Amino acid sequence: MGTSNPTKVTVQAVIQAPVDKVWSYWTEPEHITKWNQASEDWHAPKAENDLRPGGSFLTRMEAKDGSMGFDMGGVYDEVREHELISYTMGDGRKVEIIFAGQGNETKVVETFDAESSHPVEFQQAGWQAIMDNFKKYTEES
Repeated sequence: MGTSNPTKVTVQAVIQAPVDKVWSYWTEPEHITKWNQASEDWHAPKAENDLRPGGSFLTRMEAKDGSMGFDMGGVYDEVREHELISYTMGDGRKVEIIFAGQGNETKVVETFDAESSHPVEFQQAGWQAIMDNFKKYTEES
């Protein structure tokens, strides 16, 4: 259902941790459930991840009060350990995450195809909030 020329949106953070730790925290389900939410009133009670080209992932995201929730999932297109993850979401949109490690610091840059039902600024703010949660969790753990 993706459009032929979707709007690309980028979020990023510099994490004060080496790339091997950043990679593990980004990809391992026991960590994903700790950081993958845009606000304190949401959580990710379940995560599954088969990190390989053709492998799939699924993260359940829910409001803590149980009022709403959704599954975020897709299939990996490319995986280069400690460098790059790209995937296609269930609705056909593409996502690319670049990991650039330098000593005890790692820059994570995530670019995704925007969807058409919400304003681009809203989507960027939500994905950046998740990235900021990831940074906080990784640096404090």
